[in-house]
Amino acid sequence: MRKQLVPALLMLLVITVITGIVYPLVTTAFAQVAFKAKADGSLVKVHGQVVGSTLIGQSFTKADGSTDPRYFQSRPSAAGSGYDGKASGASNYGPTNPTFLKLVAQRVAAYRKDNGLAPTVKVPVDAVTASGSGLDPHISPANAYLQAPRVAAARHLGLARVRALIAQHTDKRSLGVFGEPGVNVFGLNLALDRIAP
Repeated sequence: MRKQLVPALLMLLVITVITGIVYPLVTTAFAQVAFKAKADGSLVKVHGQVVGSTLIGQSFTKADGSTDPRYFQSRPSAAGSGYDGKASGASNYGPTNPTFLKLVAQRVAAYRKDNGLAPTVKVPVDAVTASGSGLDPHISPANAYLQAPRVAAARHLGLARVRALIAQHTDKRSLGVFGEPGVNVFGLNLALDRIAP
């Protein structure tokens, strides 16, 4: 038994050192050299202060919690009290759950009201449902274009200029075929702040 136990323990030690210490250190060092900004969380600084990350959605509201008409709004979040990275996750409500259906109906009504839309205008699904993580930083181009008139009016900008900014901040499909195009809300709102604070 000793003949089998010693080599097994040695292999356990070697594999633990390789996969638990060496591999993480090598991959972390490589990421810091080759992809520093992404490895550090794609943090965005304004005047030397971190204001967010392009990888995590966030709320753009007034101090009283109401929608700020000057900003594009992110997807709703089910992560904690909203965009909480420590509580990432979905609501786990099924598509026929009465609580979920009531919540979506409330969000549809609020979205239409906030954006001055007629009752017949279709609301994009990403405007009223949270993503699986609750932290998605992107909205669909359709969602962004429906919000554009509100933002343009609130910032006294031409609608064409706001639509051009949406196009500039729309990420294409990965490798041209995977996923859907998405508008990075945080990047778009920062660009708006630079143009018309």
